[in-house]
Amino acid sequence: MSLSLKFDSPYARALLAGGVAGTTVDLSLYPIDTLKTRLQSSSGFAQSGGFHGVYKGVGSALVGSAPGAALFFVTYERAKGFFKNLRAADEKLGSGPGRGVMGDWSEPVEHMMAASMGEIAACAVRVPTEVVKQRAQAGQYASSWQALRHILSQRRLIGLKGVWKEMYRGWSVTVIREVPFTVVQFPLWEGMKEWRRRKTGRDGISALESGLFGSLAGAIAAGITTPLDVLKTRMMLAKEKENVLPLLMQIVRVSGPSAFFAGIGPRVLWISAGGAIFLGSYQWAFNALETLR
Repeated sequence: MSLSLKFDSPYARALLAGGVAGTTVDLSLYPIDTLKTRLQSSSGFAQSGGFHGVYKGVGSALVGSAPGAALFFVTYERAKGFFKNLRAADEKLGSGPGRGVMGDWSEPVEHMMAASMGEIAACAVRVPTEVVKQRAQAGQYASSWQALRHILSQRRLIGLKGVWKEMYRGWSVTVIREVPFTVVQFPLWEGMKEWRRRKTGRDGISALESGLFGSLAGAIAAGITTPLDVLKTRMMLAKEKENVLPLLMQIVRVSGPSAFFAGIGPRVLWISAGGAIFLGSYQWAFNALETLR
């Protein structure tokens, strides 16, 4: 089989490009992510490690970055193609472009739905990775390997089902955080790319342009969803499993509403830079693989 045939499928390109993008962004911006986690920890920034050991837990990120990002983009591209075909059929019945059920909103809604499905799929990898990574980042364990070993060592006490639940602690609040984030970020990113294509008259878009649009879209989405990120971090770092509503009320009672914006600076900085690297490197890899068709 020739190399050109291997990359003929857009899903194969999304798989590989997503893996490259995920690994690149997580490794390059890991220290900022660590500082954000420590700012949001209930133990406090200094107690959680301050500026020391900012690469603690990086092993977990190394393992989970590529498969998580690849799973997101494969699901996203697949769902986007599916909804696009539905829109085409709907517009055909409605006698032309923009005359379907959703009208001019069809494409942004497609991107919202496709991105949401991609995030839910990616959380299958992302949540256990985050649980292990954040416990190491917050200084609860010396490394991600020790954090993982501690969870697995509880098998005799809580059983395999209990270990599974511990690895996926914070699943619901992570999904609740990620879906609104992508509903904001990806329609903005896709919309800016489409605007650029129309303005330049080109069919494609460069990695630099994609990165700039990804940075802006990511910064906006990050600021809006910071309270959900704080809630997710507190849940994953808790000594015992806590339900979302009681934890939310506890944060309000003990720390006040301002606690929900703890770490907003590093989070916006991290995701803005991350959006540029993530979506820029994704576009670069996708474009490069497309030339090998």
